Amino acid sequence: QLNLLRANIAIVLQDVFLFSDTIHNNITLGNKNITREEVILAAKAVGADGFISKLPDTYDYTIGERGGALSVGQRQLLAFIRAYLYNPVILILDEATSSLDTESEELIQKATDKLTQNRTSIIIAHRLSTIQKADKIVVLEKGEIVELGTHKVLLKKGGYYKNLFDKQFLEEGK
Repeated sequence: QLNLLRANIAIVLQDVFLFSDTIHNNITLGNKNITREEVILAAKAVGADGFISKLPDTYDYTIGERGGALSVGQRQLLAFIRAYLYNPVILILDEATSSLDTESEELIQKATDKLTQNRTSIIIAHRLSTIQKADKIVVLEKGEIVELGTHKVLLKKGGYYKNLFDKQFLEEGK
């Protein structure tokens, strides 16, 4: 049953673990059943083919230890490609957009939109831009649910979520 769970759930964490290996092998995790064509199609689907194609040796480019040769956003995109390839029933994004620059955040947001289509997705985020399109937002404070609803409903409510949103919007506008 553990294998069944693993086959149906994908997790994209804030800190992506990468091996000192090729882009291709980091995406497939060494699974020989995944073809280069499938990797390229997945990379295009999540918007990562552009940066990979510009690397020397493209998908055969060897990244350094823990992906040191790549930006934080590029490492995140590789994790999104992995998740997309494995086509999970349930997707968990745990702070997958924190510590990204604006350009990377836009790419990751598009990848998130693509990846969350037609599947149950649990998105854990402090950046509210990441969760605005969610069907249901659960606002937690010290482990307790303080509000529940859609982005629009929670903004209209004028409570905790609205205060967080306004504060984040003001900080990002500076």
